[in-house]
Amino acid sequence: MKNTFYVLMLLLIVASCQKPNKIGYVNNGDIVKDYQEAKDLDAKYKAKEDAFKKKTDSISQAFQLEAQKEQLEAQKLAQRGKRKQAEDIMVALQQKQGVLQQTVQFEQQQLTQAAQTESDSLIIKIKDFIKDYGKKNGYTFILGTSDGASSVIYGEDQTNLTQTILDALNADYKKE
Repeated sequence: MKNTFYVLMLLLIVASCQKPNKIGYVNNGDIVKDYQEAKDLDAKYKAKEDAFKKKTDSISQAFQLEAQKEQLEAQKLAQRGKRKQAEDIMVALQQKQGVLQQTVQFEQQQLTQAAQTESDSLIIKIKDFIKDYGKKNGYTFILGTSDGASSVIYGEDQTNLTQTILDALNADYKKE
């Protein structure tokens, strides 16, 4: 009995000596929305998307003009009894349209994939930064929350690290 008492006392002393957990949280959505590098990345791909749209609109207009011309030619040939030549023109036109559509679709996929890759890299960079921040500042946990997936239902304002980390991220980005 006496040994049990000493063991309990020892456990109580050890437990009381441990430092309390330091916990904070960040709003992931706000970090990504207000982080300058994320804004720059978004602007970069918006510009690329706009340029791509202009290019495809131009190609589309040129093809439509060519298609109208070829269709008129095919109609004239058909009226003169040259149906085989008219059909050949229409088949070639359809093939060209298919190739153009595939090319546009491929370039769109390439653009989307590049944007996704850079976005994923940015998210990893942000997570790594938050991990390093937590280690350097003695945090046991830094939780993440956002409008879509909330792991923090309530947190006191002084435990909200969103602005602090956002400021540090932006300062670090300005150094690059």
